Amino acid sequence: MTVGTHARRLRAGARTGPGLGPRVTVTGAASTAVRPLLEGPRRPARVLAAFPSAVYLEVRTELEPSVLAVVTGEAARLPNAALLSAPLPDLAVGEDASAGDGTVRIGRLTLRVRRWWDPAPPLGPVDPALLAQAAPLLDPWEHGVPGGETADGLARSPASGQGLPGLAGNEAVGLLAASCASGWLLGAVTAAEQLVGLGPGLTPSGDDVLAGLLVTLRQLGAAAGVEPAVRLAGWLAAAVTFDARTRTTPLSATLLHCAARGEAGPEVIGVLRGVAGRQPLEPALRRLRRLGHTSGADLTQGMAIGLASVRALRGAA
Repeated sequence: MTVGTHARRLRAGARTGPGLGPRVTVTGAASTAVRPLLEGPRRPARVLAAFPSAVYLEVRTELEPSVLAVVTGEAARLPNAALLSAPLPDLAVGEDASAGDGTVRIGRLTLRVRRWWDPAPPLGPVDPALLAQAAPLLDPWEHGVPGGETADGLARSPASGQGLPGLAGNEAVGLLAASCASGWLLGAVTAAEQLVGLGPGLTPSGDDVLAGLLVTLRQLGAAAGVEPAVRLAGWLAAAVTFDARTRTTPLSATLLHCAARGEAGPEVIGVLRGVAGRQPLEPALRRLRRLGHTSGADLTQGMAIGLASVRALRGAA
């Protein structure tokens, strides 16, 4: 997902921090992906990026996710997110924060997590015939999405862009698709390593393609009983997460680690549920394609590669 890089700065004359006003404590919900981080000991963090409805915190830890998204209901609910109902305080990039002991502290705000959601809900058994029906709808080149920008820093794709993936026509993406469908592990890993960190922004397009692919291989592969697809997801996950922290942005590295475990935001999960026949697919695809500047298209492209691979690998199961 391509996140806008013009993060919010402090307003002129605005100040935050201890002693500059009463501390506000609110409750919220969080992804189980960040439960080990939030229920562990308190660790220092810093503001990586700040927007009106989302703050991304880089926590000093060897755990993954190491980046925590603290969001309001207006923001994209990433698989590494904690959701609160109160407005976010004004924050500056680089400002100190902390996470752990069941709380997140940013500025004068303390968030206590009381509820959890699953970013990788099982799909249940999937009829292979549904996979064939869904495949044409995941074509990422067919639909444009309306323009605009949101309060979480995720800029909407202009309609003139026709919803094109950020890496449309890229040779590594082509190699990835062909290698995954044929089960050629060396080719798939080679292509995946070329895509890590490829593209601008806090979450480059190459990472979004890989995230969509990993989640789809793992979730649909398991649901359809295609074990070769699940094994392929494991090998690719190991390759792209091994040194992700040194090859892409902190936020994108965290999202790759989440995708490697089959964890995703509700837009991606909605499409998977649509493919599995659990809900209407086309509205879910429209919601996904509206995400980010090229994020929706990039994720859809990765999911299309994953779906095609699950179908192709069924015979090898």
